[in-house]
Amino acid sequence: MGCAPGAGAVVPAWSGLDVRGYDAPIPAPGALLDAVPLDPALSVPGAGSAYRILYSTVDQHDRPAVSTAAVFLPRTPAPPGGWPVLAWAHGTVGLGDACTPSARERSDRDGDYLSHWLDEGYAVVGSDYTGLGTPGLMSYLNSVTTARGVVDSVLAAHHLDVDLSPKWAVVGQSQGGGAAVATARWATEFSAGSGLDYRGVVATGTPANVESIVKQAGPDMTVPPELGPMGSAYTAYIVAALREARPDLDLDRVLTAAGREAADRAETLCAADLAGSLTDLSVPGFFTAPVTSIPGAADAIDAYMGIPSSGYDRPVFLGVGMRDRDVPPGLTLRFADALSANGQDVTLKVYPDADHSGTVLTSVPDSTAFLARAFS
Repeated sequence: MGCAPGAGAVVPAWSGLDVRGYDAPIPAPGALLDAVPLDPALSVPGAGSAYRILYSTVDQHDRPAVSTAAVFLPRTPAPPGGWPVLAWAHGTVGLGDACTPSARERSDRDGDYLSHWLDEGYAVVGSDYTGLGTPGLMSYLNSVTTARGVVDSVLAAHHLDVDLSPKWAVVGQSQGGGAAVATARWATEFSAGSGLDYRGVVATGTPANVESIVKQAGPDMTVPPELGPMGSAYTAYIVAALREARPDLDLDRVLTAAGREAADRAETLCAADLAGSLTDLSVPGFFTAPVTSIPGAADAIDAYMGIPSSGYDRPVFLGVGMRDRDVPPGLTLRFADALSANGQDVTLKVYPDADHSGTVLTSVPDSTAFLARAFS
């Protein structure tokens, strides 16, 4: 879905690969359909060559779909066997095409973070997620669909004429932290037969078990005041995406007029603009009745955004900032406990003074050592 930029809005740079209206036949998932040099203004400081790629995947309706990704290569020559690969799962940007990460400049934080991994000798593949800059609506916090899209981006990148190792891992923050862990759960299954060698995951600000909060949504819901307008923006993105993925639920039946309008707006407005437009709408103000008053809604929410706490075949790193006000730290802590109880190989690092965004760079010394072991 397209997003018509408003006054002062950032206009996406498609690097000569504008596929918002793509309608050609789509091959099996993980195929590389096109690749172009990334606009240099959209690269990151640590990158040598960089590309924007189009690849095949599967959407939230189990239909063939396409997605795009940015591929960043280190400045140093590839080692014997090729550069090991990190899939980067990005955080919340929005659902509209104008929010597509590979068509916008990276934040300073993300530029520093990705450059660190490039300097460490990893190639980076950053999926935009299906529906951002491609047909359809990005399925926000949809565990299986996002995992599929991230795995397929790595498969496709290996069809570029560059020297990549089959060894790969996934890193992610916030929405991308959930995406990274979901990718970890299904990485080996979704890449079976490809020759790829999945090694592990680093996730920060991870909204694991966020479905437990979503299932509390309703007119009497209690929301931490420090979330502010971003709480309403997150709600609008979840409602918009769940409404599109599961039309059978008819979510509109429990939404106020303001809630429906916010969800409509969420389909195109990027995060800061959406939050700025929702300063007068509280999260309870979205709803006329509890979401779980809809028959089957609780099971649907679990299936849509649930992340398993078992079945991981490689080590998991979870970094949590105790000053995180976007994703309650307790979600990650409880998820780590569940992983441990299920015998999974999990490393939990707690950063007492780090907030949601700050945890990304604060965790780097620990996660760098973790990945070095995972790739050894």
